[in-house]
Amino acid sequence: MKRDSRLSAVLHALLHMAERGQPMTSEELAGCMMTNPVVVRRTMAGLREAGFVRSAKGHGGGWEIACDLSAVTLKDIYDALGAPQLMAMGIHLESPSCLVEQTVNRSLTTAFAEAEALLIDRLKTVSLAQLADDFREHVAARKRNLEREL
Repeated sequence: MKRDSRLSAVLHALLHMAERGQPMTSEELAGCMMTNPVVVRRTMAGLREAGFVRSAKGHGGGWEIACDLSAVTLKDIYDALGAPQLMAMGIHLESPSCLVEQTVNRSLTTAFAEAEALLIDRLKTVSLAQLADDFREHVAARKRNLEREL
Protein backbone atom coordinates (compact mmCIF):
# COMPACT_ATOMS: atom_id res chain seq x y z
CA MET A 1 0.00 0.00 0.00
CA LYS A 2 1.36 3.40 -1.00
CA ARG A 3 1.82 5.88 1.82
CA ASP A 4 0.15 9.29 1.65
CA SER A 5 3.02 11.76 1.86
CA ARG A 6 1.06 14.91 1.05
CA LEU A 7 1.41 16.40 4.54
CA SER A 8 5.17 15.98 4.49
CA ALA A 9 5.47 17.32 0.94
CA VAL A 10 3.25 20.34 1.64
CA LEU A 11 5.14 21.21 4.83
CA HIS A 12 8.37 20.95 2.85
CA ALA A 13 7.01 23.33 0.22
CA LEU A 14 5.62 25.77 2.81
CA LEU A 15 9.01 26.02 4.52
CA HIS A 16 10.69 26.71 1.16
CA MET A 17 8.09 29.42 0.54
CA ALA A 18 8.64 30.94 3.98
CA GLU A 19 12.41 30.98 3.55
CA ARG A 20 12.23 32.41 0.03
CA GLY A 21 10.05 35.31 1.16
CA GLN A 22 8.75 35.90 -2.36
CA PRO A 23 6.33 34.07 -4.64
CA MET A 24 7.30 30.64 -5.96
CA THR A 25 5.86 29.20 -9.15
CA SER A 26 4.06 25.88 -9.28
CA GLU A 27 7.03 24.56 -11.27
CA GLU A 28 9.49 25.57 -8.53
CA LEU A 29 7.31 24.03 -5.85
CA ALA A 30 6.89 20.88 -7.94
CA GLY A 31 10.67 20.53 -7.86
CA CYS A 32 10.65 20.80 -4.05
CA MET A 33 7.76 18.37 -3.71
CA MET A 34 9.04 15.97 -6.38
CA THR A 35 5.70 16.05 -8.18
CA ASN A 36 3.90 17.59 -11.13
CA PRO A 37 2.97 21.33 -11.19
CA VAL A 38 -0.68 20.35 -11.69
CA VAL A 39 -0.60 18.46 -8.39
CA VAL A 40 0.97 21.52 -6.74
CA ARG A 41 -1.78 23.81 -8.04
CA ARG A 42 -4.50 21.41 -6.87
CA THR A 43 -2.91 21.05 -3.44
CA MET A 44 -2.19 24.75 -3.02
CA ALA A 45 -5.78 25.57 -3.98
CA GLY A 46 -6.95 23.80 -0.82
CA LEU A 47 -4.41 25.70 1.25
CA ARG A 48 -5.53 28.95 -0.38
CA GLU A 49 -9.15 28.23 0.57
CA ALA A 50 -7.99 27.78 4.17
CA GLY A 51 -6.15 31.13 4.01
CA PHE A 52 -2.62 29.73 4.38
CA VAL A 53 -1.30 30.71 0.94
CA ARG A 54 -2.22 33.11 -1.84
CA SER A 55 -1.35 33.22 -5.49
CA ALA A 56 -0.69 35.92 -8.00
CA LYS A 57 -0.69 35.55 -11.78
CA GLY A 58 1.69 37.00 -14.28
CA HIS A 59 5.35 37.91 -14.25
CA GLY A 60 6.72 37.66 -10.72
CA GLY A 61 3.63 35.81 -9.60
CA GLY A 62 3.30 32.47 -7.91
CA TRP A 63 2.40 31.06 -4.52
CA GLU A 64 3.33 32.71 -1.25
CA ILE A 65 2.58 32.39 2.45
CA ALA A 66 -0.55 34.34 3.45
CA CYS A 67 -0.60 33.67 7.19
CA ASP A 68 1.34 34.13 10.38
CA LEU A 69 3.43 30.95 10.68
CA SER A 70 3.14 30.99 14.45
CA ALA A 71 -0.66 30.84 14.21
CA VAL A 72 -0.80 27.74 11.99
CA THR A 73 -0.25 24.23 13.32
CA LEU A 74 0.56 21.03 11.51
CA LYS A 75 -3.00 19.95 12.36
CA ASP A 76 -4.34 22.99 10.51
CA ILE A 77 -2.41 21.97 7.39
CA TYR A 78 -3.50 18.34 7.84
CA ASP A 79 -7.13 19.49 7.96
CA ALA A 80 -6.66 21.71 4.88
CA LEU A 81 -5.45 18.63 3.00
CA GLY A 82 -8.72 16.91 3.81
CA ALA A 83 -7.50 15.02 6.91
CA PRO A 84 -5.90 12.14 4.98
CA GLN A 85 -5.89 8.69 6.56
CA LEU A 86 -3.08 8.43 9.10
CA MET A 87 -2.90 4.68 9.56
CA ALA A 88 -2.29 2.25 6.73
CA MET A 89 -3.31 -0.72 8.87
CA GLY A 90 -6.89 -1.82 9.28
CA ILE A 91 -8.98 -4.66 10.59
CA HIS A 92 -9.86 -7.94 8.90
CA LEU A 93 -13.56 -8.31 8.11
CA GLU A 94 -13.55 -11.69 6.39
CA SER A 95 -15.72 -13.40 9.04
CA PRO A 96 -17.55 -10.65 10.96
CA SER A 97 -19.71 -13.22 12.78
CA CYS A 98 -16.65 -14.99 14.21
CA LEU A 99 -16.25 -14.14 17.91
CA VAL A 100 -12.46 -14.41 17.68
CA GLU A 101 -12.36 -11.91 14.81
CA GLN A 102 -14.74 -9.60 16.70
CA THR A 103 -12.44 -9.70 19.74
CA VAL A 104 -9.35 -8.95 17.65
CA ASN A 105 -11.13 -6.18 15.74
CA ARG A 106 -12.37 -4.50 18.94
CA SER A 107 -8.85 -4.49 20.36
CA LEU A 108 -7.22 -3.22 17.18
CA THR A 109 -9.92 -0.61 16.52
CA THR A 110 -9.33 0.81 20.00
CA ALA A 111 -5.56 0.76 19.59
CA PHE A 112 -5.72 2.43 16.17
CA ALA A 113 -8.10 5.14 17.45
CA GLU A 114 -5.84 5.86 20.43
CA ALA A 115 -2.73 6.05 18.22
CA GLU A 116 -4.47 8.38 15.78
CA ALA A 117 -5.71 10.64 18.59
CA LEU A 118 -2.18 10.83 20.00
CA LEU A 119 -0.75 11.80 16.61
CA ILE A 120 -3.48 14.41 16.01
CA ASP A 121 -2.81 15.89 19.45
CA ARG A 122 0.90 16.14 18.60
CA LEU A 123 0.16 17.87 15.28
CA LYS A 124 -1.81 20.48 17.23
CA THR A 125 1.28 21.42 19.27
CA VAL A 126 3.71 22.18 16.42
CA SER A 127 3.44 25.44 14.48
CA LEU A 128 4.88 26.25 11.08
CA ALA A 129 7.02 28.87 12.84
CA GLN A 130 8.54 26.13 15.02
CA LEU A 131 9.41 24.12 11.90
CA ALA A 132 10.96 27.19 10.28
CA ASP A 133 12.99 27.92 13.43
CA ASP A 134 14.19 24.33 13.59
CA PHE A 135 15.24 24.52 9.94
CA ARG A 136 17.17 27.74 10.53
CA GLU A 137 18.93 26.23 13.56
CA HIS A 138 20.06 23.28 11.45
CA VAL A 139 21.30 25.58 8.69
CA ALA A 140 23.31 27.59 11.24
CA ALA A 141 24.76 24.41 12.77
CA ARG A 142 25.80 23.15 9.34
CA LYS A 143 27.51 26.47 8.57
CA ARG A 144 29.39 26.32 11.88
CA ASN A 145 30.54 22.77 11.12
CA LEU A 146 31.71 23.74 7.64
CA GLU A 147 33.63 26.71 9.03
CA ARG A 148 35.39 24.42 11.55
CA GLU A 149 36.41 22.06 8.76
CA LEU A 150 38.09 24.90 6.84
